[in-house]
Amino acid sequence: MLALALPVLAEESLTLLVGYTDWWLAGHFLAGTEYKAAMGLMSYVLWLIPSTFAVVAIGATALIARFVGAGDREDARRVGHQAILLGAALAILVVLAVLVGGRSLVQVMQLEGRAAELAVRYIWILTPVIPAIMIEQIGVACLRGAGDTVSGFAAKSIVNVVNVVVSTLLVLGPGFVPNLGWEGLAIGTACGHGLGGLLVLGLLLRGRAGLRLELRGMRPDPELIRRLWRIGMPGGVDVLAVVCCHFTYVSIINSLGVAAAAAHGLGIQIEALAYMSCYAFHVAASTMTGQLLGAGDSKRASRSAIEACVVACALLTGAALLFYFAGGWLAGFFTGDIHDPTALATGKLLKIVAFSTPPLALVMVLTGALRGAGDTRWPLVVTFVGLIGLRLPLACLFAWESFQIPGLDITVTGFGLGVAGAWWAMVIDVVLRSILLVARFWQGSWKEMKV
Repeated sequence: MLALALPVLAEESLTLLVGYTDWWLAGHFLAGTEYKAAMGLMSYVLWLIPSTFAVVAIGATALIARFVGAGDREDARRVGHQAILLGAALAILVVLAVLVGGRSLVQVMQLEGRAAELAVRYIWILTPVIPAIMIEQIGVACLRGAGDTVSGFAAKSIVNVVNVVVSTLLVLGPGFVPNLGWEGLAIGTACGHGLGGLLVLGLLLRGRAGLRLELRGMRPDPELIRRLWRIGMPGGVDVLAVVCCHFTYVSIINSLGVAAAAAHGLGIQIEALAYMSCYAFHVAASTMTGQLLGAGDSKRASRSAIEACVVACALLTGAALLFYFAGGWLAGFFTGDIHDPTALATGKLLKIVAFSTPPLALVMVLTGALRGAGDTRWPLVVTFVGLIGLRLPLACLFAWESFQIPGLDITVTGFGLGVAGAWWAMVIDVVLRSILLVARFWQGSWKEMKV
């Protein structure tokens, strides 16, 4: 488990460093709350775009892990070819969607004025590297299914270093380097993803973990594509539903004003310390359950998921203590002043989220274990129950003074707690989803899934 998780943990830590660097640069060298509000929305956009390829990535990981566990490397290679083909088709659709609807997305998110214009400019700079993001996501997912988490770590390490260096230079503008400010942050991100796609593609062309891309294998295989889609669709819809619900959630917060949007954005970026750490054990649980079920060892598959939960819960309990007792200091580090209004508001939010951090470990790891086993429908149901049935309605109720129920002439009086109320809704949602996923895992029918 640790051999699979630790490279991913290091990889996600570097990715987190990129986000932290961008926030630090924006907080120290780009004056104004508008930059912080735009940065908060960009954190979600940089989550949304990779997530659009989750349908293929989840299906590829599950199928390749099952074939590798059964000792069938040839079929694992065939899955890799079909995954890249399907991803290429999706990448074209995503590019077109962003070109047509990028500005509309920012408007729907209720970000206004200069903050909205900054967000739109960032999106346009990022659009050309969407195909490279696709190769990063799907290529690394294939390698992880084959048990290779080191190659993705190596490639993304280089990517993240390039991202940090380019962004820092273009924001600071030392010597002959132009000072591009906000655009410098976006260009650094685009350079990192562009290089990342090329590196992962190079690894697959040379061959890693028994997977190798060859021109003769790039012909569509309708049967394998159907299996990829059947396994990946519920998981992909799950991921996209999570992202879309989060976009709706952040639009509720953005409606409270630029100050609330800035505090939320910084709080989410700091809270990612827990999320990203837990993602490493999500990947490990997904790979191990898939491979061990492929080898016919359901008992060890179950044990691997439980051990991943234990370690992840221990890590995130430590993160919860950090958020609760040092959240204000962490926020002040990014804004440059612990007494900055954004830092003060963010510190209060981190005290709230500390209560949901350990349950988040169970949500992440058990979702990965179920997806690796091919049980992608149950996490989707849990997502809809928690996010749509609970978080969004409670966020409206807790955050706003009043709101009208869509389609009905009914006005509900809310608690008016502002952004803090929305974060309490998030805590309740995460706790409920953790309970439902533990119940599904304990019930055990995921061990009998056919892929």
